[in-house]
Amino acid sequence: MSQITRHHTGARMSQIVEHGDTIYLAGQVGNPGEDVNAQTQTCLAKIDALLAEVGADKTRLLQVTIWLADMSDFAAMNSVWDAWVAAGHTPARACGEAKLATPDYLVEFLVTAAKA
Repeated sequence: MSQITRHHTGARMSQIVEHGDTIYLAGQVGNPGEDVNAQTQTCLAKIDALLAEVGADKTRLLQVTIWLADMSDFAAMNSVWDAWVAAGHTPARACGEAKLATPDYLVEFLVTAAKA
């Protein structure tokens, strides 16, 4: 049976869950009040930091789900994503529109990655 390890665990969720060779990150959001470009940059920086904590990086992404509060921000979010994602290591990805936890959040990323 594979071990489950949780990091930054609170009453509601853990920021990182490791199960076997798979890493699951909690949804990552940006700073309220920033535009979608800045929020996307913040999300991706958080993803980089969390993956680094467990010995992985963005070349190990398996799947990413992106939620936008408004699909009109799709091109702006993608401009930041395209500059960040590792060429040749793009994950399976989905992007949709959703009402996020607060109207101040414009984008949220949900990540699954493999251990290095």
